[in-house]
This record gives sequence, C-alpha cells and structure tokens, in this order.
Amino acid sequence: MAKKAKFYTVWKGKRPGVYDSWADCKAAIEGYKGAQYKSFATFELAKKAYNGSYEEYKGKKKGEASLTQEQLLKIGQPSYHSISVDAASSGNPGVMEYQGVDTKTKKRLFKQGPFPEGTNNIGEFLAIVHGLAYLKERNSNRVIYTDSRTAISWVRKKNCNTKLKETSKNKALFDLIRRAVDWLKQNAYHTPIVKWETKAWGEIPADFGRK
Repeated sequence: MAKKAKFYTVWKGKRPGVYDSWADCKAAIEGYKGAQYKSFATFELAKKAYNGSYEEYKGKKKGEASLTQEQLLKIGQPSYHSISVDAASSGNPGVMEYQGVDTKTKKRLFKQGPFPEGTNNIGEFLAIVHGLAYLKERNSNRVIYTDSRTAISWVRKKNCNTKLKETSKNKALFDLIRRAVDWLKQNAYHTPIVKWETKAWGEIPADFGRK
C-alpha cells in the first residue's frame, strides 16, 4: 500500500510556509527555538492552517473540535518543573527509540535506541521507567509528563503488557524490559506521572516530530 501523503505547515521557523515532505519541513525548523509546525492530510488544509494561527491547530486531530476557553482554563498550564518522555516507532512493530527531555528547554536528558523491532507502547513504558530512575538517582522532585495512558497503566501495574513476542531480533529490547520491570518492583518512588494534555498544550516536548 502506498504511503499516505502529508503536508506540513510551518508557522515559525527558519523558513515559514507549507511543505510537501518531512525532509523539507525538518530543514525549515531544525535548530529554530520555539518552532511551530504541524502535519495535514491535504495541501488545502495545510494552506488554510498557514493562513490561521498555530494556537488554532496545535494538538488538534482531524475532526476534533477546539477546546473552549473554559476547558483550557480548567486544564491550566503544564508545570515546567518536570521532564517529558516520548517514543517513536516506524511501524508496529518497527524500529523504535525513546527519549526524555527537560520540559521547558527541550534539552535531551536521555535517549535509548533505535531498537530494530519494538512498539510505541513499549517505548513509552521504558521512557517513563527510565525517567523515574533518572529522577530518583538525582533525588529530584520533578514531575514526569507522558502522552501515553497505556504506558502509565503498565507502570502502575509494574508490568509491560505487550503482545510482541520475544525473538532473537528484539532480545536486547526484552532484556531492557525485564530490567525496567525489576526496577519498578524493587524501588519505591514518589514522582508524579502526569498525562500531557496534547489538545491544550500541543505536542509533548519530547516528541520526535514524525507525525
């Protein structure tokens, strides 16, 4: 099946505009602090968005209504005394990696991968556990943000509930999963794990930018 085409709107970057490839979009935003961009299914939607504002479209999926001012006020703003984690997988399963960043500055704090065969949920789970260990090691009281409810659930249950089967190709990844599960069972922590409100705040700062 042919890959679905995407178009990219860049509101703020080195070269704002509408692009028809991720490579061109990336070149227009890479290294630009505070870049504002988003992907769209058609050129018409991307062009319409470009004529509007980033605030109207950030964190908004196709067919979703914008949040009301009342809803935005209720959600509030994210805490910047925090780290954010995210994963990216090219396929399900596919090549996977994860990372953790400072929520305010987006400075990368840790990264693992790419692993040749993994899933996004596994990456999100490992990213949270890595973040918990990172903060405990530094005796930090910062919050962890993730946009994955599934991963939050797995961490609370201290179990990576993946359906992916272990093979020789992904053994290193499963070794890491076992280490993560053991860490959860052997360590107490008080770090709040908080769902990132994508609809209100846009993409999580640790996002790999492949949407």
